[in-house]
Amino acid sequence: MSSSSQVPEIRLAGKLVIDASLVCLTGLHIGAGKGSLEIGGADNPVVKDAFGRPIVPGSSLRGRLRSLLEHALGLTAPDEMVYLSRRRGQEVRIHQSDRNDDPICLLFGRNPGRMERVKGDAVEGRHITPARLAIYDAPLEVESITAQMREQLDDELTEVKSENAIDRITAQANPRTLERVPAGARFKVRIVIDILQDGDQKLVPLVVQGLRLMEDAALGGGGSRGSGRVEFQNIRAVWRSRRYYADGAQEEEVAKAANTEALQQAVLADEFALRLSE
Repeated sequence: MSSSSQVPEIRLAGKLVIDASLVCLTGLHIGAGKGSLEIGGADNPVVKDAFGRPIVPGSSLRGRLRSLLEHALGLTAPDEMVYLSRRRGQEVRIHQSDRNDDPICLLFGRNPGRMERVKGDAVEGRHITPARLAIYDAPLEVESITAQMREQLDDELTEVKSENAIDRITAQANPRTLERVPAGARFKVRIVIDILQDGDQKLVPLVVQGLRLMEDAALGGGGSRGSGRVEFQNIRAVWRSRRYYADGAQEEEVAKAANTEALQQAVLADEFALRLSE
Protein backbone atom coordinates (compact mmCIF):
# COMPACT_ATOMS: atom_id res chain seq x y z
CA MET A 1 0.00 0.00 0.00
CA SER A 2 1.40 3.39 -0.93
CA SER A 3 2.05 5.96 1.76
CA SER A 4 -0.45 8.31 0.14
CA SER A 5 -3.26 5.78 0.55
CA GLN A 6 -2.54 5.57 4.29
CA VAL A 7 -3.11 9.27 4.85
CA PRO A 8 -6.75 10.41 5.13
CA GLU A 9 -7.87 12.75 2.35
CA ILE A 10 -7.47 16.38 3.32
CA ARG A 11 -9.68 19.06 1.83
CA LEU A 12 -10.65 22.36 3.42
CA ALA A 13 -14.33 22.45 4.35
CA GLY A 14 -13.98 25.80 6.05
CA LYS A 15 -12.62 27.70 9.04
CA LEU A 16 -14.13 28.34 12.45
CA VAL A 17 -13.02 31.80 13.57
CA ILE A 18 -13.31 32.53 17.30
CA ASP A 19 -12.85 36.09 18.58
CA ALA A 20 -12.75 36.87 22.30
CA SER A 21 -11.44 39.24 24.91
CA LEU A 22 -8.77 37.86 27.21
CA VAL A 23 -9.23 39.67 30.53
CA CYS A 24 -6.46 39.79 33.14
CA LEU A 25 -7.89 38.98 36.58
CA THR A 26 -4.44 39.33 38.15
CA GLY A 27 -1.25 40.87 36.77
CA LEU A 28 0.06 39.08 33.68
CA HIS A 29 3.73 38.49 32.91
CA ILE A 30 4.82 36.99 29.58
CA GLY A 31 8.54 37.63 29.47
CA ALA A 32 10.46 39.25 26.65
CA GLY A 33 13.76 37.62 27.61
CA LYS A 34 16.89 39.04 29.17
CA GLY A 35 18.00 40.64 25.90
CA SER A 36 15.49 43.49 26.32
CA LEU A 37 16.58 44.84 29.73
CA GLU A 38 16.53 48.62 30.08
CA ILE A 39 18.49 50.79 32.49
CA GLY A 40 16.25 51.41 35.48
CA GLY A 41 13.67 48.94 34.18
CA ALA A 42 12.30 45.74 35.68
CA ASP A 43 14.54 42.67 35.82
CA ASN A 44 11.97 40.73 33.80
CA PRO A 45 10.14 42.90 31.23
CA VAL A 46 7.02 41.78 29.37
CA VAL A 47 6.98 41.20 25.62
CA LYS A 48 5.79 44.20 23.60
CA ASP A 49 4.98 45.07 19.99
CA ALA A 50 6.79 47.61 17.82
CA PHE A 51 4.79 50.43 19.43
CA GLY A 52 5.84 49.47 22.95
CA ARG A 53 2.46 48.02 23.88
CA PRO A 54 2.25 44.67 25.70
CA ILE A 55 0.97 41.73 23.67
CA VAL A 56 0.10 38.13 24.38
CA PRO A 57 2.01 36.09 21.77
CA GLY A 58 -0.03 33.48 19.97
CA SER A 59 2.77 31.01 20.67
CA SER A 60 2.28 31.51 24.42
CA LEU A 61 -1.46 30.86 24.22
CA ARG A 62 -1.01 27.91 21.89
CA GLY A 63 1.78 26.35 23.94
CA ARG A 64 -0.14 26.69 27.20
CA LEU A 65 -3.25 25.24 25.58
CA ARG A 66 -1.29 22.26 24.26
CA SER A 67 0.37 21.59 27.61
CA LEU A 68 -2.95 21.68 29.50
CA LEU A 69 -4.66 19.38 26.99
CA GLU A 70 -1.79 16.89 26.98
CA HIS A 71 -2.09 16.61 30.76
CA ALA A 72 -5.89 16.44 30.67
CA LEU A 73 -5.84 13.62 28.09
CA GLY A 74 -3.20 11.62 29.97
CA LEU A 75 -0.57 12.03 27.25
CA THR A 76 2.43 13.03 29.38
CA ALA A 77 3.69 9.55 30.29
CA PRO A 78 7.28 8.92 29.08
CA ASP A 79 6.14 6.52 26.36
CA GLU A 80 3.77 9.20 24.98
CA MET A 81 6.36 11.98 24.76
CA VAL A 82 9.25 12.76 22.43
CA TYR A 83 12.24 15.05 22.79
CA LEU A 84 11.86 18.33 20.94
CA SER A 85 15.24 19.36 22.34
CA ARG A 86 17.83 17.33 24.25
CA ARG A 87 20.20 20.18 25.06
CA ARG A 88 21.58 19.52 28.53
CA GLY A 89 19.59 21.41 31.14
CA GLN A 90 17.15 22.68 28.48
CA GLU A 91 15.33 19.50 27.53
CA VAL A 92 11.91 19.97 25.95
CA ARG A 93 9.46 17.07 25.90
CA ILE A 94 6.11 17.13 24.13
CA HIS A 95 3.53 14.56 23.17
CA GLN A 96 3.65 13.09 19.69
CA SER A 97 2.48 9.78 18.23
CA ASP A 98 1.95 8.22 14.82
CA ARG A 99 -1.73 7.44 15.50
CA ASN A 100 -3.99 8.85 12.79
CA ASP A 101 -6.71 9.80 15.26
CA ASP A 102 -4.47 11.43 17.89
CA PRO A 103 -6.36 14.66 18.79
CA ILE A 104 -3.24 16.55 19.93
CA CYS A 105 -1.41 15.79 16.69
CA LEU A 106 -4.48 16.72 14.64
CA LEU A 107 -4.87 20.06 16.43
CA PHE A 108 -1.23 21.10 16.70
CA GLY A 109 0.33 19.24 13.80
CA ARG A 110 2.86 16.45 13.62
CA ASN A 111 6.57 16.94 13.00
CA PRO A 112 7.93 14.91 10.07
CA GLY A 113 10.82 12.49 10.42
CA ARG A 114 12.14 10.33 13.22
CA MET A 115 11.84 11.65 16.77
CA GLU A 116 13.33 10.00 19.85
CA ARG A 117 10.77 8.95 22.42
CA VAL A 118 11.45 9.64 26.10
CA LYS A 119 10.82 5.96 26.78
CA GLY A 120 10.48 3.24 24.18
CA ASP A 121 11.01 3.05 20.43
CA ALA A 122 11.39 6.21 18.36
CA VAL A 123 8.41 7.75 16.56
CA GLU A 124 9.04 7.40 12.84
CA GLY A 125 6.72 10.20 11.76
CA ARG A 126 5.10 8.28 8.91
CA HIS A 127 1.92 10.38 9.08
CA ILE A 128 2.66 14.07 8.52
CA THR A 129 -0.29 16.05 9.81
CA PRO A 130 -1.05 19.73 9.14
CA ALA A 131 -2.07 21.71 12.21
CA ARG A 132 -5.75 22.58 12.45
CA LEU A 133 -5.27 25.23 15.14
CA ALA A 134 -3.87 28.73 14.71
CA ILE A 135 -3.77 31.35 17.49
CA TYR A 136 -2.64 34.85 16.58
CA ASP A 137 -0.76 37.41 18.64
CA ALA A 138 -3.28 39.19 20.86
CA PRO A 139 -2.92 43.00 20.92
CA LEU A 140 -3.75 45.03 23.98
CA GLU A 141 -7.06 46.89 24.04
CA VAL A 142 -5.41 50.14 25.10
CA GLU A 143 -8.68 51.66 26.31
CA SER A 144 -8.90 48.90 28.94
CA ILE A 145 -6.05 50.65 30.80
CA THR A 146 -8.15 53.42 32.32
CA ALA A 147 -6.95 56.80 33.53
CA GLN A 148 -7.54 55.69 37.11
CA MET A 149 -5.39 52.60 36.55
CA ARG A 150 -2.60 54.66 34.95
CA GLU A 151 -2.30 56.76 38.09
CA GLN A 152 -1.21 53.66 40.00
CA LEU A 153 1.07 52.13 37.35
CA ASP A 154 4.86 52.26 37.28
CA ASP A 155 4.88 52.75 33.50
CA GLU A 156 2.23 53.98 31.07
CA LEU A 157 0.73 50.53 30.53
CA THR A 158 2.43 48.19 33.02
CA GLU A 159 3.17 47.73 36.71
CA VAL A 160 6.29 46.46 38.46
CA LYS A 161 5.91 43.75 41.09
CA SER A 162 8.76 43.35 43.59
CA GLU A 163 9.56 39.88 44.88
CA ASN A 164 12.16 38.42 47.25
CA ALA A 165 13.86 35.05 47.31
CA ILE A 166 15.01 34.28 50.87
CA ASP A 167 18.10 32.15 51.48
CA ARG A 168 17.06 29.42 53.94
CA ILE A 169 20.43 29.38 55.71
CA THR A 170 21.50 33.04 55.91
CA ALA A 171 18.01 34.59 55.62
CA GLN A 172 19.50 36.98 53.07
CA ALA A 173 16.97 38.46 50.65
CA ASN A 174 17.53 38.38 46.91
CA PRO A 175 15.15 41.02 45.50
CA ARG A 176 13.91 40.95 41.92
CA THR A 177 11.32 42.88 39.96
CA LEU A 178 8.73 41.59 37.54
CA GLU A 179 6.97 43.75 34.96
CA ARG A 180 3.29 42.85 34.58
CA VAL A 181 0.25 43.95 32.64
CA PRO A 182 -2.20 45.04 35.35
CA ALA A 183 -5.40 43.31 36.36
CA GLY A 184 -8.29 44.67 34.29
CA ALA A 185 -6.35 44.84 31.04
CA ARG A 186 -7.92 43.17 27.99
CA PHE A 187 -6.40 41.61 24.88
CA LYS A 188 -8.06 40.77 21.55
CA VAL A 189 -7.74 37.04 20.92
CA ARG A 190 -8.36 35.31 17.60
CA ILE A 191 -8.40 31.52 17.26
CA VAL A 192 -8.90 29.77 13.91
CA ILE A 193 -9.68 26.07 13.57
CA ASP A 194 -9.43 24.52 10.10
CA ILE A 195 -11.85 21.71 9.30
CA LEU A 196 -9.87 19.58 6.86
CA GLN A 197 -11.59 16.19 7.01
CA ASP A 198 -14.61 14.43 8.48
CA GLY A 199 -14.26 14.22 12.24
CA ASP A 200 -12.32 17.45 12.69
CA GLN A 201 -15.50 19.00 14.13
CA LYS A 202 -14.88 17.06 17.36
CA LEU A 203 -11.70 19.08 17.90
CA VAL A 204 -13.69 22.26 18.61
CA PRO A 205 -14.96 21.13 22.05
CA LEU A 206 -11.38 20.10 22.85
CA VAL A 207 -10.13 23.63 22.21
CA VAL A 208 -12.88 25.05 24.41
CA GLN A 209 -11.94 22.56 27.12
CA GLY A 210 -8.38 23.90 26.93
CA LEU A 211 -9.58 27.48 27.31
CA ARG A 212 -11.56 26.53 30.42
CA LEU A 213 -8.52 24.74 31.85
CA MET A 214 -6.41 27.84 31.22
CA GLU A 215 -8.81 29.95 33.26
CA ASP A 216 -8.18 27.73 36.31
CA ALA A 217 -4.44 27.46 35.69
CA ALA A 218 -2.16 30.38 34.83
CA LEU A 219 -0.83 32.02 31.69
CA GLY A 220 2.74 33.28 31.55
CA GLY A 221 5.28 33.44 34.38
CA GLY A 222 4.81 33.65 38.13
CA GLY A 223 1.58 31.66 38.11
CA SER A 224 2.28 29.95 41.43
CA ARG A 225 3.00 33.39 42.95
CA GLY A 226 -0.25 35.06 41.93
CA SER A 227 0.28 36.17 38.33
CA GLY A 228 -1.41 35.02 35.15
CA ARG A 229 -5.04 34.41 36.09
CA VAL A 230 -7.14 35.17 33.00
CA GLU A 231 -10.68 34.82 31.71
CA PHE A 232 -12.15 34.72 28.20
CA GLN A 233 -15.18 36.95 27.70
CA ASN A 234 -17.41 38.29 24.89
CA ILE A 235 -16.82 35.29 22.65
CA ARG A 236 -18.10 35.10 19.09
CA ALA A 237 -17.60 32.19 16.70
CA VAL A 238 -18.30 32.39 12.97
CA TRP A 239 -18.12 29.66 10.33
CA ARG A 240 -16.51 30.52 7.01
CA SER A 241 -17.07 27.70 4.57
CA ARG A 242 -14.85 27.01 1.58
CA ARG A 243 -17.36 28.95 -0.52
CA TYR A 244 -16.69 32.04 1.62
CA TYR A 245 -13.19 32.09 0.14
CA ALA A 246 -14.06 30.71 -3.32
CA ASP A 247 -17.02 32.87 -4.33
CA GLY A 248 -17.82 35.29 -1.51
CA ALA A 249 -20.52 33.34 0.35
CA GLN A 250 -21.60 34.87 3.66
CA GLU A 251 -20.09 33.79 6.95
CA GLU A 252 -22.45 32.32 9.57
CA GLU A 253 -22.43 33.14 13.26
CA VAL A 254 -22.55 29.77 15.01
CA ALA A 255 -22.01 30.80 18.64
CA LYS A 256 -22.09 33.90 20.80
CA ALA A 257 -21.24 33.55 24.48
CA ALA A 258 -20.38 35.73 27.45
CA ASN A 259 -17.86 33.21 28.76
CA THR A 260 -16.27 29.81 28.13
CA GLU A 261 -18.94 27.94 30.08
CA ALA A 262 -21.64 29.19 27.71
CA LEU A 263 -19.39 28.55 24.71
CA GLN A 264 -18.84 24.97 25.83
CA GLN A 265 -22.56 24.36 26.04
CA ALA A 266 -22.97 25.73 22.52
CA VAL A 267 -20.25 23.62 20.89
CA LEU A 268 -21.40 20.43 22.64
CA ALA A 269 -24.92 20.76 21.22
CA ASP A 270 -25.76 18.05 18.67
CA GLU A 271 -26.49 20.50 15.86
CA PHE A 272 -23.25 22.47 16.23
CA ALA A 273 -20.99 20.04 14.35
CA LEU A 274 -23.54 19.80 11.54
CA ARG A 275 -23.18 23.52 10.88
CA LEU A 276 -19.44 23.15 10.21
CA SER A 277 -19.73 21.84 6.67
CA GLU A 278 -19.15 23.02 3.11
